[in-house]
Amino acid sequence: MTTTPVQAPAPGPGADTDPQPTGGPGGRLPLADRAEVRAWVGAFLRGEARRLALTFALFAAALVAGLVGPRLLGHLVESVKDGTTTGRVDVLALAFVAVLVGHALLARAARTRATLLGERVLARTRENFVRRILGLPLSEVEAVGTGDLLSRATTDADRLNESIRQAVPRIALAAVTLVFTFAAILLTSPLLALGLLAGVPFAVLSTWWYRPRATRAYERLLAQEADVLAVTHETARGAATVEALGLGGRQIRRHGAAVDRVVRTRQRTTWLQTIWFPSLDLATMVPMALTLLIGGLAYQRGEVGLAELTAVVLYVQALGEPLNDLLTWTDELQIGNAALRRILGVERLPREVPQPPAATDGHAISLRGVDFGYGAGRQVLTGIDLEVAAGERLVVVGASGAGKSTLGKVLAGVHHATRGTVRIGGADVTTLPVEQLRREIVLVTQEQHVFTGTVRDNLLLAHDGAGDEGEDGAADARLWQALETVLLADWVRSLPDGPDSDIGPGAALVSPSHAQQLALARLLLSDPYALVLDEATALLDSTASRRVERSLAALIEGRTVISIVHRLESVRDADRIAVMDGGRIVELGSHDELLAADGAYAALWRSWDAARRT
Repeated sequence: MTTTPVQAPAPGPGADTDPQPTGGPGGRLPLADRAEVRAWVGAFLRGEARRLALTFALFAAALVAGLVGPRLLGHLVESVKDGTTTGRVDVLALAFVAVLVGHALLARAARTRATLLGERVLARTRENFVRRILGLPLSEVEAVGTGDLLSRATTDADRLNESIRQAVPRIALAAVTLVFTFAAILLTSPLLALGLLAGVPFAVLSTWWYRPRATRAYERLLAQEADVLAVTHETARGAATVEALGLGGRQIRRHGAAVDRVVRTRQRTTWLQTIWFPSLDLATMVPMALTLLIGGLAYQRGEVGLAELTAVVLYVQALGEPLNDLLTWTDELQIGNAALRRILGVERLPREVPQPPAATDGHAISLRGVDFGYGAGRQVLTGIDLEVAAGERLVVVGASGAGKSTLGKVLAGVHHATRGTVRIGGADVTTLPVEQLRREIVLVTQEQHVFTGTVRDNLLLAHDGAGDEGEDGAADARLWQALETVLLADWVRSLPDGPDSDIGPGAALVSPSHAQQLALARLLLSDPYALVLDEATALLDSTASRRVERSLAALIEGRTVISIVHRLESVRDADRIAVMDGGRIVELGSHDELLAADGAYAALWRSWDAARRT
């Protein structure tokens, strides 16, 4: 039940500021390679074979209907030239109109099928992405840049959607149109078809030059847009800290620099297109000019008739749109390919391997020789040796940046020690399945997320079988008991539908302090053996904090509680106090013992006590 901060209040200026993970180069997820993309495409083609066949059949039927039109128009022109009857002209005109209507209806049906197919594939891709992210070890999720993760789940998924819904059918239709149209030109007049060869160099050579450069630019663009989203997200989420520390100008400069990089890359792609698009225009205009020239000469010499010349000219003119579609939508497909590589990149991250439940003996917690760092040169914890007896209450104190929050995450199994061992009941935490680990120990921080839904949904997230027990009287009694304990019951009663009221964006707003109280109530309902409370009441005022802590103390009697605190109001109630400095535990003992030792803890206590009295 460790809660990942997504919609969370920012820590205040006094919050712990341990070094945070960056998740590899730039804090970004990896990219899938071409083989992985091909495997995904192959699976897509196999899984949607019937729907694809129906979609392409409709596109082909629409294409055939579209090719009949120019032939009918050619016959109409030649019939008028030869002096046909008005009845024949009317029949040909009606047939032409019927073909146009049929083409429009078939094209609409084909586009509808393509859209439905795209939405279906997009929904499955998004579901797989979210399922894969939720299956990652928590340390991997925390190590990834927030902007990169969000952009892959949102903007990249949207670009993939555009590729599937628009680019794939348009490319397929354009390719088939070009093949059918060229075949129609050959069947109508092989002589006039020679003019088409003049456009090949413009299309092939320019595309060969453009594609690799554009692919690199689009991949760079998506990564840079993720950086913009990361700066925007962290600035909005940490607005209180930004304002308190006067960091507004710094964040504006960071955001401006990220946007500038996006602009430069977009300028690069635009410059590439200013060379490529004119070449595509020449690939259709030059063949058109040659066809008219060859056709005029051939008609004068009697080698082609007016009907053939009219049809071929119309066919050549019709080639321009599918050729441009083929190449320009291929460009869109490149963006989709870059987005797909980013979405599939999560498959390269390590998975949590399912493990059988581990045998434990009691619930004591033991750390031996524990080191931890967020990468090379970013060591945070060094040589931690700590024994926490079952049922003991331990308070961890120290200056900001001492490593307290990181120690809490290592204790809760969010991060794994880079050296040494962390054991619960004699079992290494790395061998415990997530479900068993969360029954043993749970971390609650001051950064909490309010999920869209009701109060009840938020409280029962981590409760097995919550959906079955939601209306049960005993379950309701436990829910209200938890709300009373964290002093939130009156607020819930004030909502229109009580615990069944919707909360979050677009519904009842939840203040940062109420979000923290919800998290504490959720913690009580999850009923673990040990709790790690990292400033879990920091957003409450001092009076409410003491009241909540007293209520919690009564309810969690017999459980192991490890509290990470800045305010020292309740430290005297702890069995022991661990003082951290520079990633090490420098003092360990009771309040009276540490005061008598007149060391680091005594200095902290005197400083805090003096500040409280002023």
